[in-house]
Amino acid sequence: PYNPLRSTKIFDFAQISSTTALSPYTTLTLSFAMRGGKSKAAASSKDDTKVAGKRKAAGKVDKKAKRGRKAAKDANKPKRPPSAFFIFMEEFRKTFQEKHPENKKVSVVSKACGDKWKSMSESEKAPYVAKAAKRKAEYEKIIASFDKKQEEVEEEGSDKSKSEVEDDEDGNEE
Repeated sequence: PYNPLRSTKIFDFAQISSTTALSPYTTLTLSFAMRGGKSKAAASSKDDTKVAGKRKAAGKVDKKAKRGRKAAKDANKPKRPPSAFFIFMEEFRKTFQEKHPENKKVSVVSKACGDKWKSMSESEKAPYVAKAAKRKAEYEKIIASFDKKQEEVEEEGSDKSKSEVEDDEDGNEE
């Protein structure tokens, strides 16, 4: 039987007029080709014209250059506080390890912890939520003071650079 998807006929669409009688199979093949399907003959002719090696690399833009450089992370910046779930997980890990000392898989502990957390009511989660809120408040105070210090350092650095520039300009005028 005739399979239009395996057809090897290549049509020139400019030569086919609207008055040309086409079978339903040919119409299907033409519509498939118009949507961007490629025949084996067209694909192989394209491969023959490719120039191997440096031509391909020369036209390609380096991905690292395309992406912007990320700002360097400050090693002294305080870490964000854990959420209520992670505070619960700290305690749960200890109790789970005591009950199951033979277990060495992190995935098993994490799955058990997640299941336990989902099954807990809001009143059972409340102490962990309170601890998380307390840690978050402490973090906000610490990060505010950290940001002030960073701004002071940046201002001092910019003042120094301005004075150095002014000194250089004064020295050149003499």
